[in-house]
Amino acid sequence: MARPAQTIDEQDLERALLRKSVDTLADRRDLCADCNRTPLIGESLHRYAGGVTVCELCSPLRRGEPVESERVRHSEFGLTVRVHRA
Repeated sequence: MARPAQTIDEQDLERALLRKSVDTLADRRDLCADCNRTPLIGESLHRYAGGVTVCELCSPLRRGEPVESERVRHSEFGLTVRVHRA
């Protein structure tokens, strides 16, 4: 016996696609371990021993020196096209 075709509303489809893309982006972002904030582009992220990531605002509250520091870059960093002239 054939199953009836399930129809999906256009608005439901849009919501599902939006939810999926937001969840994907949320999985890849860095959060501050102290304030749970997403650092802004250009702000520094500091990584401490044990893999703890802290934003620039919360870093002075920590005692030790960070193991590594890096700038938050735009999501398209490194994907630009560069013209090489011969």
